[in-house]
Amino acid sequence: QVQLGESGGGLVQAGGSLRLSCTASGSIFSITTMGWYRQAPGNQRELVATITNGGITNYVESVKGRFTISRDAAKNSMYLQMNSLKPEDTAVYYCYARVYAGYYGDYWGQGTQVTISS
Repeated sequence: QVQLGESGGGLVQAGGSLRLSCTASGSIFSITTMGWYRQAPGNQRELVATITNGGITNYVESVKGRFTISRDAAKNSMYLQMNSLKPEDTAVYYCYARVYAGYYGDYWGQGTQVTISS
């Protein structure tokens, strides 16, 4: 069984920063792609950023230059440094990982609320 645990959400003013963390636990052989998605009320879940096990990153246009995704393979962990936050960044942020545990599976965290006040 594989689980993803997130932390780091909260309430900050516009222009502030937050750092999200995600750690995968369980019977993990390897993790390929990890990523962050977000879902605002009334909206569909959208990709924020992804990072491969080779360190290749991808960002949605709206966060480029403000957010930085990184990972620590030894800790099965991933991070999202969010700077210059805007009210439109308000959403529940979900951690995602494609994990090989004898077979490939896609796993999601429970979500962490990020609220940016204007």
